[in-house]
Amino acid sequence: MPVPLADAPCLLVRPSLRAPAGFPSPADDDLEDGLDLHGYLVRRPAATFVMQVDGDSMRDAGILSGDLVVIDKAEEPAPGRIVIAVQLGEFTIKRLVRDRDGRHWLCPENKSRPELKPIPCLEDCELWGVVVGCVRRLA
Repeated sequence: MPVPLADAPCLLVRPSLRAPAGFPSPADDDLEDGLDLHGYLVRRPAATFVMQVDGDSMRDAGILSGDLVVIDKAEEPAPGRIVIAVQLGEFTIKRLVRDRDGRHWLCPENKSRPELKPIPCLEDCELWGVVVGCVRRLA
């Protein structure tokens, strides 16, 4: 079940050392001293919720079981976006796709699980919100 995010800021000290994973950016010189994690992830507090992911259907999109996803109910659930949908009374996280005939589908992203198939958005399908962030604990 989604949980509303509190309005309290979560301030982190932005590290001065970096672990490069590509070419350095000239913009790195202009980094602020702190990072407000709440301000970074939450644009509309009254419409923002967090939900824990259960399952690996979105693994290839970088969303793993146990991750926390940040959901904005005020964002437009446009094709190509990862959404939280309610269908047949159940929440699911999938990528929203529109086919050539204008039908909407909820598509999993895990090539190692070919049994996971796109789900047609049925008449009762509610596009509940758009995933705008993902938080993972590594240790």
